[in-house]
Amino acid sequence: MIISNFASKLIPWYTLHKRDLPWRNTRSPYFIWLSEVILQQTRVAQGLPYFEKFVAAFPDVFALAAAPEDEVLRLWQGLGYYSRARNLHRCAQEVVEKHHGEFPATAAALRRLPGIGPYTAAAIASFAFGEAAPVVDGNVYRVLARYLGIQEDISRPSTYKVFEQAARELMQGTDPGLFNQAIMEFGSLQCSPKDPGCMHCPLQAACYAFQHGQVTALPVKSGKVKVRERFFYYSFIRCAGQVLLSKRGAGDIWEGLYELPLREMEELPEEPLLPEGWNLPVQRLEFPEGTVKHLLSHQRLFARCVAIELEEKYLNSLREWAAPKSYLLVSECDVPKFGKPVLVSKFLELLKFPYL
Repeated sequence: MIISNFASKLIPWYTLHKRDLPWRNTRSPYFIWLSEVILQQTRVAQGLPYFEKFVAAFPDVFALAAAPEDEVLRLWQGLGYYSRARNLHRCAQEVVEKHHGEFPATAAALRRLPGIGPYTAAAIASFAFGEAAPVVDGNVYRVLARYLGIQEDISRPSTYKVFEQAARELMQGTDPGLFNQAIMEFGSLQCSPKDPGCMHCPLQAACYAFQHGQVTALPVKSGKVKVRERFFYYSFIRCAGQVLLSKRGAGDIWEGLYELPLREMEELPEEPLLPEGWNLPVQRLEFPEGTVKHLLSHQRLFARCVAIELEEKYLNSLREWAAPKSYLLVSECDVPKFGKPVLVSKFLELLKFPYL
C-alpha cells in the first residue's frame, strides 16, 4: 500500500525528534490509558510526575480498581478536572468487574467504558492493539487544518468527522499507532499554536496554510465560553493540634475533594469575618492581606482566608459546633492524606501550615 506524502515526511520527523516518554515504550493498554487521561488537559512536563505517581501506587488496573476513591483523588490533586479522576476509578472497576482486567481491543468497545471518549479510545486501540483508529485532538486539528486548508470551525461537534476522515486517509499504509503518535508530537513540538517552526518544517512545500499565508488563521475556532467569577472566603480553624476540613459535594467544582470551611460571597470582606453561627472564644486570629486568584477553565475564583485558633479546652465545643455542618475534625499531621484543591493548598502555604 502506498504511504501518503504527508506520512512519508511526518514519520521520519517523528523518529528523529520524538521525546522519550514511558508510555511510548509499552503496548500495555493500562499504561497507555492512564497517560492519555492524565495528559488530556496537561502538558507532558506537568503530567509525567503524575503518571509516575499513579504507576507507583497502582501498578495495574486491579490495584487502581481496589483503591479508595479518596486516595485516587489525593494523587490527582493539582491536575484539575476531578471528574476525570472519578471516571478513571470507575473505568478501572468496570474493566476488572466486566472484562476480567483486560481492556477491550477496539475503539468502539473502549468507548463504552466510563470516561473514555473518541480520542482516548482511538489512542488505546491504535497504540496497544494496532487498530487503524485515527486520533483527533487539539494538535491534530491544528496540523490537519493548516496542512489541508480545512476551513470548518473546530468548535462545532460536526467538524470532528471531517478531521477524523482526513486523518484516516492520511494514515493508510502506515502503522496506526506510529502515525498517531507522530502527528500529535508534530503538533506539540513543530506545528505549535504560536510561533510554529514553519521555516524548518518538512511539510512546508505542501502545506496549504504556509503557501496561502493562513498559518495564524487556522484552525478556525469561534465562540469563547463565558467565564464566571466567584468569591470564596475560607476559615482555617485550629484547636489542640486539629483542624476542620469540609468535603465538597456533587454538582460543583472539586467534587469529592476536601477544603477548609467555606462561605461563598458576593464580594470579599476587607476585615476578618468569623464563620456563620460562630459562638466560641477566639484565642488568636490571623487575616493575611491580599486576595488569592485562581483560574479554572470556565471560572475565575477570588479568595481570602481567616485563620482562627482556639484554646485546647474548647476542643469538645468545637466538635459540637462542627458536627451539624458535617465538618471533619482531623489531626494536623493527617491533612496531607486528604485530596485538596490547589487553592486550598495555597492558603495552607500562606499560613505556614507545617504539614503539606
